Amino acid sequence: MTNLILENTQCLIAGDGRLPVKMAQHAKENGFNVIAISLSNDNARDLEKYCSKVLNFGPGQVNSIKQALLDNKIKQLTFLGKVSKTMLLKRPKLEPRAIEMLKMAPKLNDDAIMLALVEELEQMGITILDQTIFIKSLMVSKGNFTKLKPTQEELIDIDYGYKIAKEMGGIDIGQSVVVKNKMILAVEAIEGTDKCIKRGGRLARGRGAVIVKVAKPKQDKRFDIPAVGLKTLKVMKRHGANVLALQEGETIIVDQEKMIEFADRHKMVVVAV
Repeated sequence: MTNLILENTQCLIAGDGRLPVKMAQHAKENGFNVIAISLSNDNARDLEKYCSKVLNFGPGQVNSIKQALLDNKIKQLTFLGKVSKTMLLKRPKLEPRAIEMLKMAPKLNDDAIMLALVEELEQMGITILDQTIFIKSLMVSKGNFTKLKPTQEELIDIDYGYKIAKEMGGIDIGQSVVVKNKMILAVEAIEGTDKCIKRGGRLARGRGAVIVKVAKPKQDKRFDIPAVGLKTLKVMKRHGANVLALQEGETIIVDQEKMIEFADRHKMVVVAV
């Protein structure tokens, strides 16, 4: 995307969480008109504060979404927010083009699904933007964010967890692992980070687990950049995980001030390595 000129009207395909809202806010504050295609109910009302339009669709409504993009003359688009693949296991409503795309996919991991969507949209003349263009300030720099720092034992777990998370990301299984005492207790898969933390926390018997979240070794920045927020820390607290380690320069913290205040209050560690 060298020498990319940004269009005044930007489209946001929004999944769950605060991250799509942050993108819409930052884009509006910088003079852009944002049209959101919302695939989630949990943030649609917040998106309305910053978007000129919020159009609601299900993830399987590919034909309808494509028509909405054409109707609104969209040329550039950003994907942000989690859309869980577990919906594919729940007999979702799928329009004809979605069914065709799923049948043609050699496998249904995250990269395969997203690359198929990107190709579909590019054939319409739409450019898919790097997810960080409007939210670069949320990318983490190396260092400790909290008053507490990792102990020597926790640093060993972070180092081990980082290597394993990178290997899991390399085969597109997940981006997070739960570690304790140099043992991998849980690896993120289709269920997502929060449920991975819950599984690992139970095995750690509610204390001392370390969470490591990284980018994939060949991360396509048009989709699936790892992000954490206050909800992540609340899940960790509930299940006895004390340390969150992120890959510096490749992961995003949403609502950083609130997140660090919560971590300090509950004597937790947040660090970028």
